[in-house]
Amino acid sequence: MTVAGSVELRPDGLEPPEVVAVARADVPVSLGVEARAAMERAAAAVSALASSDEPAYGISTGFGSLALVRIPAERRVALQRALVRSHAAGIGAPVEREVVRGMMLLRARTLAMGYSGARPVVVETMLGLLGAGLTPVVPEHGSLGASGDLAPLAHCALALIGEGEVFDGSGRRRAAAEALAEAGIEPVELHAKEGLALINGTDGMLAMLILAIEDLRGLLRVADVATAMSVEALLGTDRAFAEDLIALRPQPGQAASAANLRALLAGSEIVASHRFGDPRVQDAYSLRCAPQVVGAARDTVEHAAAVAGAELRSAIDNPMVMPDGRVESCGNFHGVPVGLACDFLAIAAAEVGAIAERRTDRLLDATRSHGLPPFLADDPGVDSGLMLAHYSQAAIVAENRRLAAPASVDSLPTSAMQEDHVSMGWGAARKLRVAVLNLARVLAVELVCGARGLDLRAPLAAAAGTAAARAVVRERVGGPGPDRYVAPEVAASEELVRSGALLAAVEAEIGALA
Repeated sequence: MTVAGSVELRPDGLEPPEVVAVARADVPVSLGVEARAAMERAAAAVSALASSDEPAYGISTGFGSLALVRIPAERRVALQRALVRSHAAGIGAPVEREVVRGMMLLRARTLAMGYSGARPVVVETMLGLLGAGLTPVVPEHGSLGASGDLAPLAHCALALIGEGEVFDGSGRRRAAAEALAEAGIEPVELHAKEGLALINGTDGMLAMLILAIEDLRGLLRVADVATAMSVEALLGTDRAFAEDLIALRPQPGQAASAANLRALLAGSEIVASHRFGDPRVQDAYSLRCAPQVVGAARDTVEHAAAVAGAELRSAIDNPMVMPDGRVESCGNFHGVPVGLACDFLAIAAAEVGAIAERRTDRLLDATRSHGLPPFLADDPGVDSGLMLAHYSQAAIVAENRRLAAPASVDSLPTSAMQEDHVSMGWGAARKLRVAVLNLARVLAVELVCGARGLDLRAPLAAAAGTAAARAVVRERVGGPGPDRYVAPEVAASEELVRSGALLAAVEAEIGALA
C-alpha cells in the first residue's frame, strides 16, 4: 500500500485507506507496470473479437434488452460513444466531490485489473482528471445498483470524452471540453467495449460504503467518550463495564467499547463519590448497556469492512475478458453485497444515535438526573437551558430511524424486464451518508449536555479522559450560565466530532481508544 505519498493501481486491487486518501486528500494516483500489461492483454483480446463476426455482448451487440441487435463493425466505435451519452441521464443535485473522486478511482481500479478490455489510455485519462482536480458533475439520482451504477458512472465517462460538465479545482462548474483543454488533457476516443467498461460497476456505492466505514469507526469511539461523560454526569457506575463481566459475552465490539469506557472513567472522583452506600442497584439501560449497543455497531462496521475489502479485490464488469481469451457475460455487477452492507450500517447508526438520545433526555430530566437542574438550566423557568438542543437531537434520531428502513429490498424491474431484479445499492449508500452525518450531530448534542453536566458536578473531578473531552468542548462552547444562542455551540461541537479534534484531545491524554 502506497498511501503516504501516492497510490499505484495494481492488478490485485486497492486498500480502503488508499481510496479515502484519493477521495478526501487528493493523493496522486498512477498506473502500475503490471496493471498496464494486464490491460494491454485484455484490450488485444477485445480488439480481435471486435473485428470478427462472433457476437459478443456490448462489443458487437446492443445493451440490456437490445442485446439481440447486431452492430456492424463500422458502427462499433459509435456504439460506445452513444452508450455513454444515453446513459448519462441522471437527475438532481450534484453528488459530493469526495464520492465522485472515489467512484472514478474505483472504476479505474477495476479497469486496471485487466478483465475489462479497456486500453491503458482510458485509465490514464481518468487519473489525469483526478490529478487536475477536475470532478465530473454527477446528478444524485439515476442508479438502481443492478448493472452497477450506470448513470453516475456514465456522467464520469462523459467527461472523459470531453462532454458534459465538471467542477474545476476551485469548485466552478464548467463545460468538460473547456476544462480538459485548459488542463492539457486530451479527451478519449472510445474503442470497442470501453464505453461499457466505464459504466458497468458498483464503484459509486462502494466509494460511499468505504467513506462511511472510515467515518463510523471514528464516530463509534466518540460515542464511547460521550457515554462516559453521561455516565459520570448522571452518577452512574463503571462496574457494569468490568472486564470479567464483559468477557461472559465474547462479542469483540462489546469488549472494545467496554475497554474504552473503563479507560475513559479511570480515576473519576465523580464515580468514586457514590461507589458505596448508593441505594441504586443498577443503572438504566442507556448507561449500562452502552457497550453492548455500540459494540454491536462496531461488529456491523467490521462486517461491512469485510464486504468492502472483498469488493476492492474484485473485477466488476460485464462481460469479462478472461485470461484464456474468453469474453463471458456474468452477474458480478449486481450491487446487492454492497447494498446490504450499507443498509446494515444505517441500522447500526440509528441504534447508536437512539441510545445517545436516551442518555441526553436523562441528563435533562430533573426527576432522573440525580441532582442536576432541569434541562441543565441556570435559572429553570426563566431559562430553558438545553431543552431545545434535545428537541433537535430527537428529530434527527427520528430521521435516522426512517433511514434505517432497507433500500435493498425495494427492487424495481427495468430495461424491458431484462434487468428484472436490482439491488438499489446506490440508494442504500446515499441514505447511509445522511445517517452517518446525523449520528455525528446526535453525539455532538450529547457532548454539549454531558460537558455541562460534568461542570455542575464540581468540585468533584471528572476522569482524565472525560475531563479532556470537556476541556476541548469548552474551547468552543461556553459553560453553564444564563440562556444564550444554542445553535452555534452545537455546530461547534459537531465540528469537533467530525474533524477528529475531540478524539485527538482525549487520546492525547489517556492513549489510543480501541
